[in-house]
Amino acid sequence: MDYTPTDDQQAILDAVEQLLASHAGATRAIELNKKGEYDLSLDAVLSAAGFLDMALGQESGPLEAALLVEAVARAAGVVSAAAAALVAPGVAGRALPGPIALARRGGSLLVRFAPHARSLLVDAGDEARWVELAAGDVTPVRSNFGYPLGRLRAAVLEGGTSLGPGSGARLRDWWRVALAVEAAGTMRAALDCTVAYLKQRKQFGRPIGSFQAVQHRLADCAILVEGSRWLALEAAWQRAPAEAAVTAAAYAIASARQVFAEMHQLSGAIGFTHEHDLHVWSMRLQALKLELDGAPGHQRAIAQARWGAPS
Repeated sequence: MDYTPTDDQQAILDAVEQLLASHAGATRAIELNKKGEYDLSLDAVLSAAGFLDMALGQESGPLEAALLVEAVARAAGVVSAAAAALVAPGVAGRALPGPIALARRGGSLLVRFAPHARSLLVDAGDEARWVELAAGDVTPVRSNFGYPLGRLRAAVLEGGTSLGPGSGARLRDWWRVALAVEAAGTMRAALDCTVAYLKQRKQFGRPIGSFQAVQHRLADCAILVEGSRWLALEAAWQRAPAEAAVTAAAYAIASARQVFAEMHQLSGAIGFTHEHDLHVWSMRLQALKLELDGAPGHQRAIAQARWGAPS
């Protein structure tokens, strides 16, 4: 994998950043979250521009799709870009009607983006299933996580169309890559938000960010963010092999725990209020940490990917 974007990749990133500057951001995310709404406008713009289909393109692929998902996470976009741009193409091999939500049979019935989703991809063990959601399948649930949440009817997870034998493992692999990419972009935004605050907030006549002890902690977090990013992008570039996917997820979710704690501690009391934008990204990290059984689940899956299931 080349760590320098090609001219085409840079052009895609520039176009995505320009679009997100007009259609996303902390202020928009806060307003949407107050109402528990999904950003249908941003979803439509991304879809119309072809960004959600890049994983299936002839001149683009999963790496370009991952770069899109990372950018959307940094911009606090309230759209299920990860499921649409990475997971669905990787599992179904085609675009599915969006928005798309992800769920696991036997897992939590509280699902991100479920209230507005048209398609649900279900991890049903050996197989993945595609469910077309209908009215009454989901009950909206208010939360502080920064994503629209809904509670599925348990029977929904038993229906749908099978995507074939072995598709369950592919769904889990791509879901983990998507989680890692989302977490990396979200952590980067939380870090940037905190650094900006520490440059302005003064103590003893100096910006807090000028103190060496603070800089050391920020540097440690920056390393975690960069490590998470490159593990996630490499896993996407390799098309989500099991070990690379779960390693990326395990590292990113473990890093998210430390980044969350450090950003809030360094921001002080204001970081725990809605007055400051940090919560837009930090609370999303809390939601991402819970999916697919969280860090312990990813860590168990690493052992299984390397050495096989216990006999």
